[in-house]
Amino acid sequence: MTNLKHLLGPMRIPFLVLTPACVLLGLGTAVCTSGQVSMRYFVLTLIGAISAHISVNAFNEYFDFKSGLDYRTARTPFSGGSGTLPEKPDMARSALNTALITFAITGLIGLFFLYVRGLSLLPLGVVGLLVIFTYTPWLARNPFLSLIAPGLGFGPLMVMGTHFVLTGEYSWTAFIASLVPFFLVSDLLLLNQFPDVEPDRSIGRKHFPIVVGRQSSTFIYGALLLSAYLSIIFGVYFEYLPKVSLIGLVTIVIAVPALVGAFRYAENIEKLLPYMGLNVIINIITPVLVAVGLFVA
Repeated sequence: MTNLKHLLGPMRIPFLVLTPACVLLGLGTAVCTSGQVSMRYFVLTLIGAISAHISVNAFNEYFDFKSGLDYRTARTPFSGGSGTLPEKPDMARSALNTALITFAITGLIGLFFLYVRGLSLLPLGVVGLLVIFTYTPWLARNPFLSLIAPGLGFGPLMVMGTHFVLTGEYSWTAFIASLVPFFLVSDLLLLNQFPDVEPDRSIGRKHFPIVVGRQSSTFIYGALLLSAYLSIIFGVYFEYLPKVSLIGLVTIVIAVPALVGAFRYAENIEKLLPYMGLNVIINIITPVLVAVGLFVA
């Protein structure tokens, strides 16, 4: 059981729940626009998306361990990695193998859908694989790229990719819907960077909490949060999303206290933690609610 724990640790299993929420949103746009989809393709898409998420997590664990960051970071439930490799350094090779194998699984599933659906899927696939492999060693060293890369992966790439493989075409409905996780997941990673400012700076990372400070970054957090909800309103107003998708706005009741808490406790990580937890809930529930709206429309 101990070996299994150390094997699964770099995958960050509890964090993987975000992936089905985003894939479900892509399924919702596909069902809403085309009526019927292949559930076999959906399951295969879900496997590929989860593999991609595991891969980026395992790469992150491996690179953070090799850089020495893991030994400088104070772990929280939302940041600092799983702690597996500092506890069991001999598992580093296993973590890298996990990253490479799941990366390959994602790539092979992508190749299958390229064969089935055509080369129009290629740009999403190439960008997705690049984001997985380059996020920790390169993208995290640029404030703008480190901000948008997570949202890009879980938003347009995952949602529109799911929609495309299920329908064989792109749609404005899928694009507008994908903006919800785009803004929310970028926000998720932004807030999760707050506890790691000092250790991240020490190894050369340059995200916004480092560059402009935690307090100023709360304004970026608020802007992205607002943008996610405005995306839903925009989509409904211009009839890209059904009116019932407005159910996604329900999470505003926890988004407001999350924003207030982030602003108030930006420099107090211990007191910030409950609001980081609220942010996770917002990221999972909001796309699921929008998906439900798409299903019942």
